[in-house]
Amino acid sequence: MTEAPHNDPAEQTLRELESRVEALVQFCDRLQEENRLLRQENEQLRSERAVLSERGEQARIKVESMISRLRSMEQAS
Repeated sequence: MTEAPHNDPAEQTLRELESRVEALVQFCDRLQEENRLLRQENEQLRSERAVLSERGEQARIKVESMISRLRSMEQAS
């Protein structure tokens, strides 16, 4: 029995398929890592947004309080 030569079309097709599958696996790995990083960044941005929103709300309350005090002072004089 003889071995199939390296230039056998079936062997060549199999090697090409293996190469393409390996490239696809590497591509999926890169996408998973990119997705993980994007999710992490998204979570960080959501946290920052919540902090900024809270600060904005606190500033609004302080400004409204100052306006009320100024109006009270104005009416008192």
